Amino acid sequence: MTLILASTSSTRIALLRNAGIPFEAVSPGVDERALELPLLAAGATPTEIALALARAKAQAITTPGALVLGGDQVLDLDGERFVKPADRADAARQIARLAGKTHRLRTAVVLASEGDIVWEFVSTASLTMRPLSEAAIERYLDEAGESALWSVGAYLLEGVGIQLFSAIDGDYFSILGLPLLPLLEILRQRGILPS
Repeated sequence: MTLILASTSSTRIALLRNAGIPFEAVSPGVDERALELPLLAAGATPTEIALALARAKAQAITTPGALVLGGDQVLDLDGERFVKPADRADAARQIARLAGKTHRLRTAVVLASEGDIVWEFVSTASLTMRPLSEAAIERYLDEAGESALWSVGAYLLEGVGIQLFSAIDGDYFSILGLPLLPLLEILRQRGILPS
């Protein structure tokens, strides 16, 4: 059985590659915003939204004999949902909104085989961003460059984004996009990795 990552995320690709997991990456072609709208209208929780998006990605690829890994993250601050910033001004707004507060990042991963869900997992992390002045936000955005637009909250923890935080409670790999330890265990159980 082969593993397909239903994503072209450079971070998720690097996490799997660095862990020595054989896989191929394929874009699932899922319109995340279109999937979210009815969920939001129905009052879905951040965990339910993250799982629904991860499921949709995993089920979008139905290659026979393959195990498909879909993942997604939802960031919320007291019920307010965040998506990837559209531009630098949007990134600055997101960081200003998160500064001095604790937000939650829910990371969902799903494995599917020919469209059937065979495993799913959700990890929640709490991240406290330190208070930041407008000048500090601008300095950060200058340093981060385009990478500030690559993820919700306008930060990549594995880069200069770590400087925005005063406390983090949660699994590091989940914050990056994949809860690797539970994933490695299920991949061993499914025969993708040796036990």
